[in-house]
Amino acid sequence: MVDLWAAFWLSLGVVFVAELGDKSQLMALTFATRYRPLPVIAGITVAGSVVHLVSASIGAGFGELIPHGWISLLASLVFFGFAAWSLWGSGDDAESDVTSRDGLASTTRSVLITVTTAFFLAELGDKTMLASITLATQNAWLGVWLGATAGMVLGCAIALVIGHQIGSRLPPRVLRYATAALFAAVGVWLLADSLPGLL
Repeated sequence: MVDLWAAFWLSLGVVFVAELGDKSQLMALTFATRYRPLPVIAGITVAGSVVHLVSASIGAGFGELIPHGWISLLASLVFFGFAAWSLWGSGDDAESDVTSRDGLASTTRSVLITVTTAFFLAELGDKTMLASITLATQNAWLGVWLGATAGMVLGCAIALVIGHQIGSRLPPRVLRYATAALFAAVGVWLLADSLPGLL
């Protein structure tokens, strides 16, 4: 039990620090300017749980077998798609939807799926996943899984609060362009990250 808690706190600290200034925080900030916080944080938690369960399991049993370059390339294409969707999705600026901040027709379920998918793809092969794989090779995998997930959620929650405050103060049109630019920036970041693994 002591080993479990030691692995939990170690992983939480390592992943939290690794998330500071990482693309995950930029993604959380971007989604928070567009959607209400609850489905965003839920999506981050689901994606983090799955990614870090996979990484802790790999670290505990199999070693590093993640095709990082191709996963980052796929994730970059998804974010370029998000940027295009932000600009050209729907021009209706009515506040009729309970989830969307800029009038785009979205349900809580679709936001949850979008955020979960985006974070899952972006986190595969990321430094936090690799860190939790490494930690799980020498620590209790359950503690690593729970701690890494908590560290990721806490790191992203900081950006989520900031993004929510920004989103509540900007007009919908400005928010749409800013969101598209941020999604495109994450896409470029992921594309650049994929190149060493593909070349």
